[in-house]
Amino acid sequence: MDSWLIVGLGNPGPTYAGNRHNIGAMVVDELAARAGASLRAHKAQAQVAEVRLGTLPGGAPGPRAVLARPLSYMNESGGPVAGLVQFFKIPLERIIVVHDEIDIPFASVRLKRGGGEGGHNGLRSVSKSLGSKDYLRVRLGVGRPPGRMDAAAYVLKDFSGSERKELPFLIGDGVDAVDDLVALGLETTQQRFHSRP
Repeated sequence: MDSWLIVGLGNPGPTYAGNRHNIGAMVVDELAARAGASLRAHKAQAQVAEVRLGTLPGGAPGPRAVLARPLSYMNESGGPVAGLVQFFKIPLERIIVVHDEIDIPFASVRLKRGGGEGGHNGLRSVSKSLGSKDYLRVRLGVGRPPGRMDAAAYVLKDFSGSERKELPFLIGDGVDAVDDLVALGLETTQQRFHSRP
């Protein structure tokens, strides 16, 4: 059975660790932690862990998955993703990219396959390197920038104090969305998450 590739987008290094732009990477870290796995350096310029995701009905271990955090900057995420796809022989329909989304209210989770990149340079890079936009996305709402703040500046700021209190729940929802997407498929997972306020 084919493995899944779950990529959490973000920027590398401690300077960016708490940024809104790094929420995708935070979800992949939590997926690895729940699986009892450590992300390790891979030649595709990414940190990677091979895990089993969740459990299937009846208690059998869930499908195999490669969790990955590109070690490149966000706008060059495509190279590492394409390298991992080639190395692990992942089909397009089993690629999930987890990322921040300013067009979704803070703490909401939305899922889709394909579509535009909405000005997200990480997604643009992934689409270009894969030669397709038809991969799955788990979109984590970080809300719109206040006033006239530039969107690029906003996503490179850390979450606010009040947001940080909610952050564990958003990360947990992101992890659940990935698990459900793999186990139950896109439509069922969309129904679960998109029906929330």
